[in-house]
Amino acid sequence: MSGAGEMSGAGGGSGWPRGWRAAAEDALYGRSDSFYLRPEGPAGHFRTSVHASPLFADAVARLLCRVDAALGAPAELAFVDVGAGRGELTVGVLNALPARVAARVRAYAVELAPRPQGLDDPRIEWTARVPQGVSGLLFANEWLDNVPVDVVEVDPQGTARLVLVDEDGVETLGPEPSAADARWLERWWPLAAEPGLRAEPGGPRDAAWATAVGCLERGLAVAVDYRHTRGARPEFGTLTGFREGRECRPVPDGSCDLTAHVALDACADASPLPGAELTDQRTALTALGVSGGRPPLSLASTDPTAYVRALAHAGEAAELTAQGGLGDFGWLLQPVGMPLRDLLVDVAYDEEQ
Repeated sequence: MSGAGEMSGAGGGSGWPRGWRAAAEDALYGRSDSFYLRPEGPAGHFRTSVHASPLFADAVARLLCRVDAALGAPAELAFVDVGAGRGELTVGVLNALPARVAARVRAYAVELAPRPQGLDDPRIEWTARVPQGVSGLLFANEWLDNVPVDVVEVDPQGTARLVLVDEDGVETLGPEPSAADARWLERWWPLAAEPGLRAEPGGPRDAAWATAVGCLERGLAVAVDYRHTRGARPEFGTLTGFREGRECRPVPDGSCDLTAHVALDACADASPLPGAELTDQRTALTALGVSGGRPPLSLASTDPTAYVRALAHAGEAAELTAQGGLGDFGWLLQPVGMPLRDLLVDVAYDEEQ
């Protein structure tokens, strides 16, 4: 999802070829025909948990209520939706909140694209920057994977080099990576001297996450995304494109999404605060009351309408928590001035962090 440009720190540059970080920054956010500024929005090209079922927003609303209770029900409770798309999650969360909480919520939809027409809820502030000094829940669903990063590939001599790309997607190998990227790779994604191996230095994402966490006065910051961890990095990287619901060749011309999985363990380590935990979506949503269990058959005879509705909810819950699918997404949880275990008692720490 968009909204990364204000915090990614990616370099620009007008010449081709260029590194993937600068090319993706421009293609996704940097010009009038950029992918994330298109009127159809992200939902016109791919389906996230937000679009899969309203149960996702319901679960986030429950989490916001738990944060509210842990903070002592402050006079103003923030919900910060980073990479808000067209505001789907923000609206869903507000609609799912009980009145006693909703009356105190101020919602921030952090997004580079203009405010959608028809989104006139006065509780929603549309902004390109994460607000500073708020207390509540900061939730970044599929945001970090769109914070652009460079790509590095091992050349035939066994040396890691920056991958350069033309606007039509043709790649060549360039210079060695920057000193900062080399240090990040050595710690988080060491490459063997085997030609063709690839990695995606995640320093810009670490910095973006640390900045977002630092904006909270108190509360909880959550990042949900495609992820990998140090013990199982993909050998050839993860950079890819999406267009109209299908995966496609990544081309930095503004015609498709450009995304790469996130080293969430490195992001957790980069947080300015202690206490970060990493789990999967299946575990997190289960702890928030999302269950894919089928309703009892007896309900079909006593209340057929309720049975059909419950069956549909069970199917949606199963999709959100499915192994090999959305349930495998990583959830990075960072408490700020409050305990985490009271919010998601059943969250199991990922020992690969």
